[in-house]
Amino acid sequence: MRKILYFLPLLFLACKSSDTGVKSSSKDFREFKVIDSKYLVKDQIFGDLLDEVVSFRESGNLKDLILEKSIPEIQEAIASGQLSYRDLTLFYLKRIYKYDRENSKSLNAVISINPNVLKQADAADKDLAFLKEDGADIVYHTLRGMPLLLKDNINTIDMPTTAGAAVLIGNQTSQNAKIVNNLRQEGAVILGKANLSEWAYFFCGDCPSGYSAVGGQTLNPYGRRSLDTGGSSSGSGVAVAANFAVAAIGTETSGSILSPSSQNSVVGYKPSTGTFSGSGIVPISSYLDTAGPMTKNVIDNAILSQALGVPFELIERSGAHNLENATVKGVRFGVWASFRENPLYAQALLDLEKAGAVLIELNDTRPQLDGFLKLLNADMKRDLPAYFAGQSNSKYRGWDVNTVMDLNKKDSIRSMPYGQSLFQGIIDEPSITDGEFWEFKTAMTARAQEYFDKLIKTHDLSGFISINNYTAGTAAVAFFPAMTVPMGYDDKGEPYGLTFIAPNEEDRLLFNWAAAYEKMTHHRVMPQDYKN
Repeated sequence: MRKILYFLPLLFLACKSSDTGVKSSSKDFREFKVIDSKYLVKDQIFGDLLDEVVSFRESGNLKDLILEKSIPEIQEAIASGQLSYRDLTLFYLKRIYKYDRENSKSLNAVISINPNVLKQADAADKDLAFLKEDGADIVYHTLRGMPLLLKDNINTIDMPTTAGAAVLIGNQTSQNAKIVNNLRQEGAVILGKANLSEWAYFFCGDCPSGYSAVGGQTLNPYGRRSLDTGGSSSGSGVAVAANFAVAAIGTETSGSILSPSSQNSVVGYKPSTGTFSGSGIVPISSYLDTAGPMTKNVIDNAILSQALGVPFELIERSGAHNLENATVKGVRFGVWASFRENPLYAQALLDLEKAGAVLIELNDTRPQLDGFLKLLNADMKRDLPAYFAGQSNSKYRGWDVNTVMDLNKKDSIRSMPYGQSLFQGIIDEPSITDGEFWEFKTAMTARAQEYFDKLIKTHDLSGFISINNYTAGTAAVAFFPAMTVPMGYDDKGEPYGLTFIAPNEEDRLLFNWAAAYEKMTHHRVMPQDYKN
């Protein structure tokens, strides 16, 4: 699957920047029409778990064992008996209860809590006990018992899948998305669903990142009412940044993982097109959409990626991996000249050069992807009814974009306070035959791939280095994978990400480059107001 955005007058899907590299200012909170959800009540989100969550008291040094720790570090603490999977899960649930809604630090990052989450954690504890009894070697690079959040456009049988839309509150599905089955097979605990920009930011046009009717306005923990969350995987990025879960899964069409990851100082991976199954995920474009992991560090991202189904081995069954020895020495990267105006980017390039990377400056002429909005309109017009026909709750059979729009109008103040102009654009898009549409899409991909391929051949490049989601559109249409890593914070405290782009199906390179940069800089800092 894949994603795109830039070269459009509309700033949707991914947020407040473009392939020009110019970052626009985020919407001031006083302009927000809605902050808190009109559909969710804090205590009701926790359901039958509420009493246990509220009464949970941290014992010993739980914070020291969990906050900002990697999956291997947490697994080691559990294996040594300092922590259980149940207590780990309750720790995150209590943080969500404490910080996420109805208080002065609310982030509105979580839409729902899995009612079966403690049962899944208990199963992981029993599994570990059996392994110890059998004398098996305990592998720390595993998802067993790790509480994860899913962006709320990803199906799971445990909770409704709403895409943030009021009309989908009843979308309790009978099957998990394929990637959720993969996570569960690895023993992951599904903690809950994360808020998002409604319909993955392809709905309301001029609306802020991170807003959905169901979840309300997601807020950035580094600046609740001053910094953009990025979108559309806003809740996933915010929740990971604030340590509401070990990690989260987002989705991207163009920049919707890269943007919120960089805006919230976490690691986000947008894989090569088609790497992970899109089955059971509410679509924009089956041609471009993809899921991907969002984590606090590169090793966790590698662990999740392997569980999700990358076609290469990042972590051996013994737990051995090559990321500890990651290097950029001798790697030739293309860098865009205008991005050097960002002092964090300029410093990152100096750091990489000191580590032996070779940087080739590129001019700022990039392909004009004319007709991209047409691509999204035509794809969603086909793909959303297909989701309703076979992957949603049966009550939605026969639905399409028109159905959603008509129902929204019945309670427009709550269900569409910013309007639904992008959905209207889908309806207004002239019809095109399947053959003509395929020719149109593949021609756009060919232009983007030719642009990158020419640079690679001319300068003997291994990859490219960008900022945040600034080059996400071109990479998405070319099906090139990308990974963003915390690059530091500007003088206002706003996070930025250094984004590596590799050729199609060369995803393994991203992990090596990102791990090398992370190891030499360690820029991520937990948001100050959420350290307790």
